[in-house]
Amino acid sequence: NSGGRGTIRSAVNSLHSKSNRAEVVINGSSSPAVVDRSNESIKHIKPASFRWRHNQTLSLKIRKQILKFLDAEKDISVLKGTLKPGDVIHYVFDRDSTMNVSQNLYELLPRTSPLKGKRFRTCAIVGNSGILLNSGCGREIDAHSFVIRCNLAPVQDYAWDVGMKTDLVTMNPSVIQRAFEDLVNETWREKLLQRLHSLNGSILWIPAFMAKGGKERVEWVNELILKHRINVRTAYPSLRLLHAVRGYWLTNKVHIKRPTTGLLMYTLATRFCNRIYLYGFWPFPRDQNQNPVKYHYYDSLKYGYTSQASPHTMPLEFKALKTLHQQGALKLTVGECGGAT
Repeated sequence: NSGGRGTIRSAVNSLHSKSNRAEVVINGSSSPAVVDRSNESIKHIKPASFRWRHNQTLSLKIRKQILKFLDAEKDISVLKGTLKPGDVIHYVFDRDSTMNVSQNLYELLPRTSPLKGKRFRTCAIVGNSGILLNSGCGREIDAHSFVIRCNLAPVQDYAWDVGMKTDLVTMNPSVIQRAFEDLVNETWREKLLQRLHSLNGSILWIPAFMAKGGKERVEWVNELILKHRINVRTAYPSLRLLHAVRGYWLTNKVHIKRPTTGLLMYTLATRFCNRIYLYGFWPFPRDQNQNPVKYHYYDSLKYGYTSQASPHTMPLEFKALKTLHQQGALKLTVGECGGAT
């Protein structure tokens, strides 16, 4: 459907149009590539006269267009029938490196897609930016039909701002190193176990086939889930998913290197969510009022992603999502909940 393609392209192209440039200007520069990111922020995310309304037509066109690149229902996980223990897999980003499908991984592959035939009226995708702190968004997030969270982010101590409900949570293997000290002792193992138990039937989405560094960590988690009979539904994204998602955005002139977890989740969610609401997406060290914002709401990580070596292009992604917000394809909440955004 070329109409669909045209509409989405115009949505994302408006990022580059002169009329919109003042709207998305970053410290006076229209090119994210040349921005000094040490103190950047985005101005005017809330134009005074702007009242968000859902654009059902555009949402459906985006869903159709994304379906030409990937089918989230299928690509959300490799299924049991397609692999067997001992099979050799080439990593998506390290094609020269391989892994063997372990017995544990095979045991945990779903037989059918965890989202087969599912449709939700509203979905929340909760990013991990410190912009969520003092937002009071917890109740609003928990009111959505389906809630997606990223990288096993803690919720217990932040419920007022981030809510508690979790239907799908992602877990990059590096999280085991960063948040659980590579399970160096029993204390950290217990912490991870508690977090996994708290998922209570949610989908745990583990990108096991992306990069070579994660094999041991994925295996540790798989082992814990089986040994302690943890009540989660595991999913391991297909080998083609990342390139398909990147292909969709590149076709629409969003020149990302590697999509972030948040952008991946939005792209997948278009398949099974009628309305998509984003929270905790804010890739800048200061908010609109120039107050400092933590990289994650739950730790003290610094803005390392701005290095030249980083695979992510977060400010560019954010601009694309912001344009889709202005056009009513999704709702991007920045700052406090309960007010107009």
